[in-house]
Amino acid sequence: MHKMKTSTAINIPSKKERHKLFGSVEPGPKTKPDQKEEMADLQNERKDYLFTINKVGINKVKYPITVPSDTSPNIQSTIGTFQLVSQIGRDAKGTNMSRFVEQLEHFQAEGLSVDFPSLQTFVENLSEHLDKERVAIDVSFPWFYQSSGPKSKKSALNHGDVTIRMAQREDGTLQINGRLEVYVTTLCPCSKEISEYSAHSQRGKVTMDVQFIDGFEHSILDWKKELLNAAESNASSMIYPLLKRVDEKHVTETAYENPRFVEDMVRLVAADLYEMPYVKAFHVACENEESIHLHNAIAEIDFDKESEGE
Repeated sequence: MHKMKTSTAINIPSKKERHKLFGSVEPGPKTKPDQKEEMADLQNERKDYLFTINKVGINKVKYPITVPSDTSPNIQSTIGTFQLVSQIGRDAKGTNMSRFVEQLEHFQAEGLSVDFPSLQTFVENLSEHLDKERVAIDVSFPWFYQSSGPKSKKSALNHGDVTIRMAQREDGTLQINGRLEVYVTTLCPCSKEISEYSAHSQRGKVTMDVQFIDGFEHSILDWKKELLNAAESNASSMIYPLLKRVDEKHVTETAYENPRFVEDMVRLVAADLYEMPYVKAFHVACENEESIHLHNAIAEIDFDKESEGE
C-alpha cells in the first residue's frame, strides 16, 4: 500500500489579498463632511421625545485612581470602576458620551483622588461640560488596610470593597453615599447553646450603605475607617490576613465568647451607624456563608433618621 505524499507548504498571498479573502473591500466614495462643524449633531436635536431619561451615560469604565486613607497605607494607587451618568429632559435627544471620558482623562492626568472635595470638583466640571445637566458619579475600588494579629502583632494587608456615589439634586446640592463591604467571623449562638462543646462559626459579609448629611463633602473624616470599625467591633471576631498560633487561640476563644446571629450583627452595626452624627440614612446587611448548611443566612435593615417616629 502506497502512502500519498502531501505537502505542508502554504502559498501565503500578500496581506492585502489576505484581507480581501476574509471579506475586506475597497473604500467607497465619501460624500459626507469630515469636519466637526459641518457634521450632523443628532444628539443635540431639540424635540419632544416623550420622556425624561433619569440616567444615561457610561458604565464599567476602569481608570487608575489614588485612595487616601487614615490607615496604612495612607496613599494607595489602585483601579477604580466608574459609572458616569446624567439626567436629560424630554426635549433632549441624547447626551454627549465622549465628554464623560474626556472628563475622566482630564482628572486622571492630574491624579484622580477619590476624596470628596476632588469628586465634588469632578461632578461640577462634568455638569458644566454637559451644559448644566444633572450628573452622578459612582466609583468602586478595593480599599486596603494593615491588620495586625491580636497577640503576635504580625501585620499584613486586609481589604474591603468601597463604592462612593455623588449625585446632583435639582437645587444643585450634592447627595453623597458610601458603601463598604467587609468580612468578619460569626459564631452561631444556637450551636453554642445546644452543644456539649464547640460551636460552628463562619465567615460573614457585612455590607453598609450610608447616606451622609448635606455638606459632608467638606469633612476630613475617613468614613471608611469608621464603617470598618462598626462591622469588626460588633462581630464574633475580626478576620485577620495573618495569624500565628497564639493569634488563632485568641480568635477562636474570642468568637466563642461573642456569639452572633446574622440578626444580631445587623442590629449591632445599625446601632453604631445610628450614633454617627454624619450618617443620615443607612442600609445594613449581613450574609453568613454557613459552615454546616448548604444555604447562606441573611439579614437586612433599612433606616432613615429623618423619618424616625413616623
